This record gives sequence, structure tokens and C-alpha cells, in this order.
Amino acid sequence: MNNAVSLSVAALIAVGIIVIGCFYLVSPERISGTFGLKPPASDADTRAWLRPKGIRDVVAGLVVLAMMLTVDSRAVGIALLVEAVIPFGDMSIILGSGGSKSRAFSIHGVTCAVMLVVGLLLIHAV
Repeated sequence: MNNAVSLSVAALIAVGIIVIGCFYLVSPERISGTFGLKPPASDADTRAWLRPKGIRDVVAGLVVLAMMLTVDSRAVGIALLVEAVIPFGDMSIILGSGGSKSRAFSIHGVTCAVMLVVGLLLIHAV
């Protein structure tokens, strides 16, 4: 995978997580069922607790996009490696809580793996 393709995948990951974050901000009760855990109660307090995940996701995506505009691809790769902890943590929480194994691995595990691969490619492309 060349540097341009790796950067394109990084941008897609960033935009995708921003979109997911926006769903958690706007309609957390609708998107929370896709995370891999049993959907929580749909009350105002629960919706408020889900919104920090939305903020986290939006900021994580914006960090990657901002770095793509301001620094070299090696730094973007390092950011992706660091941010890969987020989907790994999400996957671990789902597995440790008896959530959906298929969602833990297919959504969060794959996201983590792609971020690691693209991050390493960007680091070594310099």
C-alpha cells in the first residue's frame, strides 16, 4: 500500500469515526445498540452518559484530520497507533462485559487492526 492510499484510508477512518460520534451526540439511543453491548435504558440520564463517547469519537477523528493537514505522514501514523487503543479498549470492554463477540471483533477489532496496519505503513513510508 503506498503512502497516498494509506493516507486515504486514514482519512476514511477519521471521517467514519466523526460520523459515528455525531450519531452519539444527536441520537445516542439509536446508535448505542450497534456498539456491541446490550442497549441501555433510553432515558435522559443515559443519553447524557452516552454523549461523551460521541465527543471522544469526533475529537479522535478531528485529531487525525488536523494532523494530516499540518504534519508529515509519520506523525499521522503515530497518532493512528496511539488512537488504536480506543477500539481495542472498546473491544475489551464488550468482551469483558459479555457483549456481542461478533461485534467486538468485527467492528472494534477490525478497526483497531486497520488503524495499526495503516499507522505502521505511514511510519515506515517516510
